[in-house]
Amino acid sequence: MSDSAPAPTPGPEKAFGAFGLSATPGTDEFWAAARGPLSVPADGGGWVTLFLWRGSPATVGFESWSPPVPLRRWGDTDCWYAVVPMPPRLRVTYRFLADDVAYADPFNPVGAGGDRSIAATPDAPHHPHWPVVGTDDVLPVPGTRIRWAGGRLGGRRTVRIHPVGGGGPVVLLLDGDDWLYLHPAMTAFDSAHAAGEMPAVTLVFLPAKDRAAEFQCRPELWEAVRDELPQLVAESGVPADWDRLVVAGQSLGGLSAMYAALEFPGLVSRVACQSPSFWWAPGALDRTDLMDGPVGGAVAELLRERPDLSGLRVAFDVGEHEKRMLPHCDLAETLTERAGATVRVSRSASGHDRAGWRHALLRDVAWALAR
Repeated sequence: MSDSAPAPTPGPEKAFGAFGLSATPGTDEFWAAARGPLSVPADGGGWVTLFLWRGSPATVGFESWSPPVPLRRWGDTDCWYAVVPMPPRLRVTYRFLADDVAYADPFNPVGAGGDRSIAATPDAPHHPHWPVVGTDDVLPVPGTRIRWAGGRLGGRRTVRIHPVGGGGPVVLLLDGDDWLYLHPAMTAFDSAHAAGEMPAVTLVFLPAKDRAAEFQCRPELWEAVRDELPQLVAESGVPADWDRLVVAGQSLGGLSAMYAALEFPGLVSRVACQSPSFWWAPGALDRTDLMDGPVGGAVAELLRERPDLSGLRVAFDVGEHEKRMLPHCDLAETLTERAGATVRVSRSASGHDRAGWRHALLRDVAWALAR
């Protein structure tokens, strides 16, 4: 599709009536009623979804699901739109790009940070406990924070700590800043605990300084977590039980969490990982195609050594629309179970996207802590 010429303009009654918008596009009446995104069933299954933008040429970009889609202009109005085919069961983060600037969807109340929004097809499972957060909302953050400087990792980082239900086993959230400032994990864990779906835990939000380096299968991060972080958390005064530590990570963070369980079993015996990057092997980040390597990557090689994982509980989740990730994850899941671990496997209605992982995060942390 091209922005260079206006799209043909049928009569107003045929404009976006199928999506529940009956007014003529571009009029004040139309914009007063506009909302989005809007999905209707597609012929043959799945959905077609309408995205609306007012003003200037723009493109709608999706998080790890689809190439960007240029918007078309409705006649000579200020209405720009895209009608995007979507598969069944999809939750996806998106944003509008106009003049090289990213914007959240002004017609969608569900945001993820200041410049992103979340779309969900009508058949996507509900995500309880995660509040609707607008793009202008300031998310609450834990009042307790510690400065972690020097040591094995070098540099400085701010680690925030939140006791859920008074505190308990530590849940170490890798990529912690994403769970603070894009998706309100503190609020969601509190809600799940109040509903009786989450035991009392202590959330430790660990930000990455250089995630590509820190989350590879290297020992430095986990040596620092083992030898330095518990003392810092203890000095904060927040109750924290490290004997039942759960490590939760996504993508490269999920790879790192599983690596920790294999190489630091005295520290990590419970893991919740979503879309773990099991394609990773030494040199993989230098490949043009990250997925084009040995199935299961370095983690599969470690698992083929048949470690005794009988003391490990690990929950695996991956987006059902991540087709090229699935073989890597399938193999690692199978080898982990063969090694004696207690394994839970699920598939989320998403691509490689934190908006899809967040329900699995709550569910799988609670499962990992079940006795």
